[in-house]
Amino acid sequence: MTTAGYEYSGAGADVGLTAWGEDLPECLRQCALAVFNLIVPTGSVEPLEGREVAARGASPEALLVNWLNECLYVHEIEGFAVARVEVDMCRDGLVHGVLHGEPLDQQRHHLGTIVKAATHHHAEVRESEGRVDVRVVVDV
Repeated sequence: MTTAGYEYSGAGADVGLTAWGEDLPECLRQCALAVFNLIVPTGSVEPLEGREVAARGASPEALLVNWLNECLYVHEIEGFAVARVEVDMCRDGLVHGVLHGEPLDQQRHHLGTIVKAATHHHAEVRESEGRVDVRVVVDV
C-alpha cells in the first residue's frame, strides 16, 4: 500500500480531494500536487524553476486551505505550471514550501480544470499514529 497519495471525488462546481501521508507536511504536499494536476497534468511540466510559497492558519484545516490558495495564487498570477511540490517547513501554524515547474506554455501544456479556490467547506485534518488524512473541497 502507498504511504502517501491523493484521490478526487465529486463533480460539477466542486471537486473533493482526499490526501494522505505520514505527516501533515506530506499531506499538504500531496494536496497541492493534486490541485495542480487538475489544472495541468504534472507529468507534462518540467521542474525548471522554483517559486516559494508560505501560508499561516490558526487550525490545521485553516492552514490547509490557506496553503492551497497561496499555491493557486502563484499559478494564477504568474502563469506557473507545477511539476513537483516541496514542503520544507510546517510547524506552529505556518507552512513554507517550493513549487517546482515552469511558465505555462499553452502549446505544450494541456489545460484541464480551472480551480478557483480551496474552500473551508468540509475541510478536515485527521491525525493518527503514523498517518495523517486530509479532505478539502476546491471550487472549479
